[in-house]
Amino acid sequence: QVQLVESGGGLVQAGGSLRLSCAASGRTFSRYAMGWFRQAPGMEREFVAAIAWSTSYADSVKGRFTISRDNAKNTAYLQMNSLKPDDTAVYYCAASVVGRVPRTAQGDYDYWGQGTQVTVSS
Repeated sequence: QVQLVESGGGLVQAGGSLRLSCAASGRTFSRYAMGWFRQAPGMEREFVAAIAWSTSYADSVKGRFTISRDNAKNTAYLQMNSLKPDDTAVYYCAASVVGRVPRTAQGDYDYWGQGTQVTVSS
């Protein structure tokens, strides 16, 4: 069982930056593929970024967001730059036991955090 706890969300002006963190429990963090998803009000949850041996990004965040991980700290990160009001959402991190390939589908993930709110004002 893996527990994921997100932090780092908040209110930021358009053009600003935030860094989200996802702290994971357990001893096998390095074996998991990690992902970030987001859900805006009235919208379905959507893929944002994923990391395994490589990375993958949604087209809407390419060049602005960077996913990374520190296996020694059991933590994954999402650096978000040049934020836009359309980035406003609850951001969730997720872990997949199939760890070699970055996963973009929600169904590929086994564990989820509780989410952290990101609000970008115009």
